[in-house]
Amino acid sequence: MATTGTDSTDAERVLHIRFGRSDTSRIEDTLKAIDDGDNVDPYFECTFHDPDQLHQVTRPKNLELLQTIAREKPEGIRETARLVNRDVRQVHRNLGELESLGLIDFEENGNSKRPTVWYDTIEVDLPLMDSNGEYDTADA
Repeated sequence: MATTGTDSTDAERVLHIRFGRSDTSRIEDTLKAIDDGDNVDPYFECTFHDPDQLHQVTRPKNLELLQTIAREKPEGIRETARLVNRDVRQVHRNLGELESLGLIDFEENGNSKRPTVWYDTIEVDLPLMDSNGEYDTADA
């Protein structure tokens, strides 16, 4: 079973993005360990069932925004737009998409909204077969 960190308090926080199905066994194992009083690494997962949502996450412009937010910690949307050298309205729209997908949060910062992320890395799991080992043709 893969882990998302170490015992260190500086462990990398990984957001697992899955398409079609979640890692229920990992979630159940984590919940059982918590119930047993074990110290477990945090586990963050976001599951999408719509290919368009997955596409929104992986679009180069949105990935650039996520990387910039994580690295630069901008104070607001205008600063974010300046850092990526893009129009404020476009960046505002893209950040709204990322917020609706649950990938960023906004913190009120005076008169502006500060985009934030709580993870360091995104891992994308894109299964080509269903859980029975068959090609998933339900949406084809």
